[in-house]
Amino acid sequence: MNPVPTVAFEPRPASFDGFVRAQDARLVDGGGRELLLRGVGLGNWLLPEGYMWGFGPGAESPREIEALTRRLLGERDASAFWHGFRTHFVTEADIALIAASGFDHVRLPINARVIQAEDGSPIEAGYDLIDRLIEWCREHRLWVLLDLHGAPGGQTGTNIDDSPNQLPELFLETRYRELTRRLWRDLATRYRDETVVLGYDLLNEPLPNEWQHSHVAELASLYRELTADIRAIDPDHLIVYEGAHWATNWDLFTEVWDENSLLQFHKYWSSPDTPSLAAFLETRDRLGLPIYMGEGGENTVEWIYTAFRLYESHGIGWNFWPWKKIATRTSPASIVPPAGWDRVVASIADPEAISREEAREVFARLLDAMRIENCRWQPEIVSALLSDAPTSIPAWGFGFRGAGESYSVAGGKPLAGIRETEAAGIRFAREGDNPANPFQQSDGRPYRPSEELVVSLDRGDWLEFELERPVPMRAMDARGADAPVTVEPSARGVRVTATAPTDLARLTPDPRTTW
Repeated sequence: MNPVPTVAFEPRPASFDGFVRAQDARLVDGGGRELLLRGVGLGNWLLPEGYMWGFGPGAESPREIEALTRRLLGERDASAFWHGFRTHFVTEADIALIAASGFDHVRLPINARVIQAEDGSPIEAGYDLIDRLIEWCREHRLWVLLDLHGAPGGQTGTNIDDSPNQLPELFLETRYRELTRRLWRDLATRYRDETVVLGYDLLNEPLPNEWQHSHVAELASLYRELTADIRAIDPDHLIVYEGAHWATNWDLFTEVWDENSLLQFHKYWSSPDTPSLAAFLETRDRLGLPIYMGEGGENTVEWIYTAFRLYESHGIGWNFWPWKKIATRTSPASIVPPAGWDRVVASIADPEAISREEAREVFARLLDAMRIENCRWQPEIVSALLSDAPTSIPAWGFGFRGAGESYSVAGGKPLAGIRETEAAGIRFAREGDNPANPFQQSDGRPYRPSEELVVSLDRGDWLEFELERPVPMRAMDARGADAPVTVEPSARGVRVTATAPTDLARLTPDPRTTW
């Protein structure tokens, strides 16, 4: 991998001359400058998730993954592996590359077991990891959002939060509630004066599925308690609240619990359009608090480009998930699995698939493979995120500023479920047996023929596509041929105008043209 970004866009360094804070439904930095956050999530580092390793049932949660390494490596070598993992998965080289790529913050998912003992006392070795990250981010000018991804007892009852019994026991047992309150008091005490810390993300994706209805009152009550606990120690840092049900259900946000707070939603595998944000935008307007898309990604470059332009069009800062994982097409960095990794995966179901000696060799090679300098760098993900010469812009990814601003399609009709409030001519390229949601994928694969969307344009119709800087683009129709259009620079990117009827499919950078 070449650790130098292959795209060139203006860096967005953080400023540490004060605390980031909420002001008039926006975020501002210590100097009062308005912020539109752009960041990445450091998933897997302090809370391993099975899918990021290519693991399935039996090795999905942190506890299950840890048990697998103990079975394969033995207690002593498993412990040594995890020490190496914490050392190599995120290093200063990762932070330097994130900053050089143009991002301004990282979201740090924390497992309570890394920083808190069973009796509630702090684990200094875990805090040392956070302190080290903060120093790297200070050097490279990135903020750090502290995210409690795995609360004591678990806040989701699923494999993503390290719950011991696959139940959201944080809301079922008083002991875990008190441990969580102690944890946030300890975090606030340690970092109350640290301006590199962007804020406190109290709970990741609490109470999904049926729990969002049965225990939402307990969630709201806990949020109020945590707010009071933190404010008794730290009057300055931003407090971040996530909705229930994977952070998408905001029904609990009926009042302002703290004036210096931020509301967070997550968005995956759904249509990137304004109707999908309606509840979040309404809450911002009603409560006067800033909002933030704190997790999203795991999709194609076309979806990534479009979704993240949607957020920015509505003044919503964001954080992309995740920075790196094993054998992926959907993250900026992909860890190349070492030889024999397939046998490690097979050993989840078949303990005889790999010997202990072989497993030790494979895990040792994995530690080297996860170093950022040995990862496969995928600049197309970064260029889609930051709209700097994206490798593929879908025709349906035109701007979100409405008719006359982002598009003009005289005979356009809406498509149900996909930007359906805009009569802009979006339709399926091949009618028949089309999915209701063509964005339901997580591996970055190309769209199937039944999922392909186009925009039907007549002569004179136009679409604007927003870019970090205007660059020449080639426009192609549904057959992959050059579409009969003109492509010209515009104030926000490029404008595509049809010179004859066409079904526009996508834009790609055009090395044949200069502006």
